Amino acid sequence: MIALLAWLIALPPLIALAIFLLEAFFGLVRPREATLPPGQPTTVLLMPAHNEAATFGTILDRLRPALTENIRLLVVADNCTDDTAEIARARGHEVVERHDPENRGKGFALAFGRDHLLADSSESAPECVVILDADCEIDAASLSALARTCVVRQLPVQGRYIFHETARASAKVQMSNFAFWIKNVVRQRGETRLGGPAILTGTGMAFPWALFEGLPLATSNIVEDLALGIHLTRIRRAPVYLDSASIHSASTGDAATLSQRTRWEHGFLETARTLALGAIRDGILSRNRKLLQLGLHLLVPPLALLLFASLAVLAATGVLAWLTGDWSAFVALAAAILLAATAILLNWAIEGRRWLSARAMLQLPLYMVWKLPVYLGFLRGKTVGWVRTERADEGAERP
Repeated sequence: MIALLAWLIALPPLIALAIFLLEAFFGLVRPREATLPPGQPTTVLLMPAHNEAATFGTILDRLRPALTENIRLLVVADNCTDDTAEIARARGHEVVERHDPENRGKGFALAFGRDHLLADSSESAPECVVILDADCEIDAASLSALARTCVVRQLPVQGRYIFHETARASAKVQMSNFAFWIKNVVRQRGETRLGGPAILTGTGMAFPWALFEGLPLATSNIVEDLALGIHLTRIRRAPVYLDSASIHSASTGDAATLSQRTRWEHGFLETARTLALGAIRDGILSRNRKLLQLGLHLLVPPLALLLFASLAVLAATGVLAWLTGDWSAFVALAAAILLAATAILLNWAIEGRRWLSARAMLQLPLYMVWKLPVYLGFLRGKTVGWVRTERADEGAERP
């Protein structure tokens, strides 16, 4: 009975580690992408913005080369109390302002922008809508590739969303940004190569207009992009991942990084808790393989939590093995952890060193302790709502 108990407690991390291993090993290589036909579809770049005045002018100036006669920008100044709207207007961009403090969050801002596009009789409907956060940058080639892929395939498309390289940041920020890259790039590549859907990340997302005009956007869900991806996959319009289209965002400082990851990870864990098993069940019953794979993807917790929980369970199975003499569960879990560590190291060696130095990696135990309050807060039900994240280089020029 004790040996059976060891296997029972080892099974959840073994399943999560197995899914992570498949994604991480298949994510070592970039997926192949089809050649796109020439031409640029009419596109609206929809940008929700809340009190972004400190950096908004610089962001818009960097964005200007990507805008063409077929790509226009619509800024939704959402519950702003600063000069965000005026900064965009001064640069000749279209702006709509939304004031509704009772309904806060990006989902409501996106729905407001879409309603404006639907009501604007002076403009014909665009072929594509690309969503870009107000603190993100995208180059002309990436924006064009997102829109063209979206229109050609008539599916949502998610670009490669990463932070700027952080060699001078603290070890905690470097490790957090490396984990962000593992989630947004490595595991996306793995899912793509395994035939699964892309995971929407909230920015750098392109939608065909015919699909976008009916999406359930008006929500306060802190991870509305994840819930939207589940909805799209369920109706067999699963997003696709485009590794060649890059979206960059500035990194945050230590305090803002912890706050940001708390919001994201609490939102992910709550969504996974409520929707993962249902997605797996419905994927099997409806023979929707992409929905099944998305449900399995949701079983894998954030990287720090995955390692922390796996090591804790490994210790527990070690105690049970010492009592019974049956070390099978302990050995299986230890092997899975070692393989996961190998996959992480291989990805780090190939590309991840841009975000995480070898010296910073040595502080992994301290990083896991730093993240522990995030997960304890979730267990106690202390979730965090939407707030704007301040960037480490806010108010300063990035070299």
